[in-house]
Amino acid sequence: MQKAEELELRLFVFHHSGGSHLMYRDWPSFFPAGWDVRVPDAPGRGPRDGRLPVKNMGALIEYFLNELDDGLTGRFAFFGHSLGGAVAYELTRRLLEAGRTPPVWLGVSARGTLLPDGDGTRRHLLSDAELRRELTAMGGTAPSVLDHQELWDLFAPTIRSDLRISETWRTAPLAAPLQVPLSVFGGTEDHIAPPHRLEGWAAASQRFMGLHLFEGGHFYFQDRLVEVAERIQDDVRCALLLARAPSAVAR
Repeated sequence: MQKAEELELRLFVFHHSGGSHLMYRDWPSFFPAGWDVRVPDAPGRGPRDGRLPVKNMGALIEYFLNELDDGLTGRFAFFGHSLGGAVAYELTRRLLEAGRTPPVWLGVSARGTLLPDGDGTRRHLLSDAELRRELTAMGGTAPSVLDHQELWDLFAPTIRSDLRISETWRTAPLAAPLQVPLSVFGGTEDHIAPPHRLEGWAAASQRFMGLHLFEGGHFYFQDRLVEVAERIQDDVRCALLLARAPSAVAR
């Protein structure tokens, strides 16, 4: 871990429904050495995780506030994918409401705007066979889990629990747009969070930095990580410049 004087930024990456740090384990190598890239796991990540899974977004936010407490100081940023996008947004709001240091930048990926997510399908209520077909089409879940009954039986409860949190998430209206710079990311062929459902995020921040679309589906970044990491770096550094010049207008 970098010494405090060498640390340029701490970037928290929040994973998708049913996910963990494992899909994002290569991310740190795509960012500068001065960035401390962390992928915190929600509780209940599989049979070896002794932490009990949470049942709603409020409990998940409380968990991360407590778990990440010492890291939510200085210069840090949030990037969340799918369910993680909602987590990053709600954490930002909670920090602001508590009068604590907010992130210098917020990145939301493949997460529909402040409305029920996706196309209306309640995937957490699907039968096992239907859910496995949906997850296969979405990508992001290892075939070893989807194709083997014993592994599926171990991981399905976590996947369903996360999907329930994501699909039942509701958030209080903003009294005013956030002052935290916000960028939104998505895949051009994502049928879960298609581009038109991402556009509403522009109204959530006074410093909206744009909708960045990449070729691909819900997990577009798997084949575009170099491009995605470069865009994150560009937007974070632009956000840091904005922080030094509050009157500047976001691009």
